[in-house]
Amino acid sequence: MAKDEPRCAFCGRSRSDVGILILGPDGVNICDECAKLCVEMTESQSARRNAAAEPMTPAKVAATAAKLRAEKTPEPEPLKPIALKKPAEIRAVLDDYVIGQDQAKKVLSVAVYNHYKRLNDKLFGGVPAEARGEKPAAADLENVEVEKSNILVIGPTGCGKTLLARTLARVLDVPFAIADATTLTQAGYVGEDVENILVRLLQAADGDAKRAETGIVYVDEIDKIGRKGDSASLTRDVSGEGVQQALLKIIEGTLSNVPPNGGRKHPDQKYVQIDTSNILFICGGAFVGLDRIIGARIGNKFLGFDVSEKTGATLSAEQIMAELQPEDLFEFGMIPEFIGRLPVVSALSQLREKDLEHILTQPKNALTKQYRKLFAMEGVELVFEEGAVAAVAEKAIALGTGARGLRSILEKIMLDTMYELPNRGNAKRVVVSADVIRGNASPRIE
Repeated sequence: MAKDEPRCAFCGRSRSDVGILILGPDGVNICDECAKLCVEMTESQSARRNAAAEPMTPAKVAATAAKLRAEKTPEPEPLKPIALKKPAEIRAVLDDYVIGQDQAKKVLSVAVYNHYKRLNDKLFGGVPAEARGEKPAAADLENVEVEKSNILVIGPTGCGKTLLARTLARVLDVPFAIADATTLTQAGYVGEDVENILVRLLQAADGDAKRAETGIVYVDEIDKIGRKGDSASLTRDVSGEGVQQALLKIIEGTLSNVPPNGGRKHPDQKYVQIDTSNILFICGGAFVGLDRIIGARIGNKFLGFDVSEKTGATLSAEQIMAELQPEDLFEFGMIPEFIGRLPVVSALSQLREKDLEHILTQPKNALTKQYRKLFAMEGVELVFEEGAVAAVAEKAIALGTGARGLRSILEKIMLDTMYELPNRGNAKRVVVSADVIRGNASPRIE
């Protein structure tokens, strides 16, 4: 900071530490916050009486301003150690809301548990080994610092990537935010700066930067920022490779200046500093075409005639994705530095018909339960006959939209019935059969 940098004559802060600094004669300057406080003081009857009794000098104004500022911005509560849940406990909650994806649940449960175990140890010194009834750690491990492991979740549309991330927020009492990578652009171009993904986390922490630093950020559609083309572009790839490069430091860990209200940065704006080294980043994307890249690499291992039966094309999608290597992500368009910062990779499988049937009926907030509750609000019982749920799952498989298409199918089927029900005071029961789902009949109102 330059010594001759203008300062507020009342609070003493420099121009770089305040939003707006109004320059006056002979170095008597005032910042926007002190100006607002001065207005509040002039409107206060007690301040007027004090000023009438004795002139207010700049030192007295500064003291009064500091007192008012302390009253307006109370000190945030000190951070407390995060209550750790065991991987099996985290998995149990995920099972209540997400059907299938057993391997992904296991990967996420272990990764989140290890992250917050590391965080407790770093911020609060952890629980002494003696208190846990264990032997102290070996001497050579005392100064070892465990690095965080961010997570990359890969899977087709509608398989539950975002739902898994949202459900983790139910498990953990930490700030949680979901950001969309498709809106980000490289710094200096029209669009959102990468720091804006931290704005949502700061808002989830009620503006407490220290608490936000212990949160989780889920960055969706991460595959959409893949490099456009196989070679480095002659022009700047501002929404692809440029965003990956801008995300590198944030994901790894850096002091980031975040605009409290989001939007573009400008020199006179006030920033909040957030240390991202303790924030867990979970990145998710569909990565359409990645299976073909893996299949081609696997197929290159076979020699001889008629190798089509031996290549990756004959393997199931799960078997192909199990062979995923960092080089496949690089060929897809992710830069090596970005891949290296997401060491934990979990591939979600395509949901099958039975999985979709379970999604419709089993979770706590299953779709059929949601519609039953909607109808119950009208005093009507909604019944799905045997085969109706299977028909909905069959239709969703045909559409290829996964679990995301289930609601649109049910909404289309129920539309006319939900339109008529409020006008029919004598309706007690609505029955939906498999023929209704296939479009051969209408829901039966009894």
